[in-house]
Amino acid sequence: MSFQTLNTATGVYVIAVTPFLPDGALDLASTDRMVDFYAEAGATGLTVLGMMGEAQKLTQSESVTVARRVIERAGALPVVVGVSAPGLAAVRELGLQSMEMGAAGVMITPPSALRTDEQIIGYYRQAAEALGPDVPVVLQDFPLATGVQMSTAALCRIVQEVPSIAMLKHEDWPGLGKISGLRRAEAEGQRRISVLTGNGGMFLPEEMARGADGAMTGFSYPEMMVGVERLMRRGDTAAAQDLFDAYLPFARYEQQPGLGLAIRKEALARRGVIAHPTLRKPGPALSAADLQDIDRLIARQDARLAELA
Repeated sequence: MSFQTLNTATGVYVIAVTPFLPDGALDLASTDRMVDFYAEAGATGLTVLGMMGEAQKLTQSESVTVARRVIERAGALPVVVGVSAPGLAAVRELGLQSMEMGAAGVMITPPSALRTDEQIIGYYRQAAEALGPDVPVVLQDFPLATGVQMSTAALCRIVQEVPSIAMLKHEDWPGLGKISGLRRAEAEGQRRISVLTGNGGMFLPEEMARGADGAMTGFSYPEMMVGVERLMRRGDTAAAQDLFDAYLPFARYEQQPGLGLAIRKEALARRGVIAHPTLRKPGPALSAADLQDIDRLIARQDARLAELA
C-alpha cells in the first residue's frame, strides 16, 4: 500500500484482539476465524498488536507470528501493525519485518516519558528515520493511556516535518477540537492525512461530523461502526445515530477501564469468533455478576436491533 492510499484511507480499520488458548498460548485457528469475521462485518482494514491486542504481553517472535498470520489471512484487506516499544531498535526490527510481510503501514504510540511538544516531535522524527522513508506510519494519540498530551500545534508540526506520517489514530478524550483543528490546517494548505478514531467508537458520529474519515478501534460488534461510518458518509446522520444508539449500552459497558478487553473477548467468544475469552496473564477475570451484566445487555441490545430492522 502506498503512502497516498494510507493518507486517504476511510472506513473502519478494526483493532484486532489477540486470541489465546486457555494456557495462554497463541490460538492461531481463532486468529484466522477472527480475520474472516472482521472482513465479513465490512471492515476496510485491520490493525494488529495494538494496546487492546495485548502486544505488550507478546515476545518479539510471537508478534511476528501474529502479524504474519493476520496479513496472510487478510489477503487484499490492508493490515496496520503496531510496533510500539520502549526503544527504537525494536520498533525498527518489527516494523521492517511487518512491511516485508506485506503490512500497509505501522502504528507507533509515543513513550509515556515524553512531556513537551519538542520531545514528541523529536521522537516521531527519530522513529521515522529508524524505519526509513518507505514505511507509512500511523501516529497513535491516546493520552488517556499514555499520559502524553499532544497539542494540535505539535500534531500539525509532525505532519509537516515528518513525511512518513500517513494517518492519525485519534483517541484524545475530549478531542473533537483536535480533529477540527487538523482539518482547518489542511484547508489552509497543510498536507492531508487520514484521521481514524478510537475509544471503542464511543464518539464516532460526532467525530465524523468534525471531519474524521472513519474509525480505527475495537468493539465486539464491529458491524455497528461499519454501519455508522457508511450512513454518516452518505449524510444520513439520523439513521447513523439511531444505529449507534442501539449499541450504546453495550459499547459503554465495554469501555470500562481495566475490564474492557475482558468484556470484549467474552462477547467475541459468545459470538463464536474466538474459541476462548482468555487474556494472557497478568489480566483481570470477569466475575459472575459481570457475566450476568453481559447477558442482560446483549439481550436488550438484540431487542433494540429487532425494533430497527
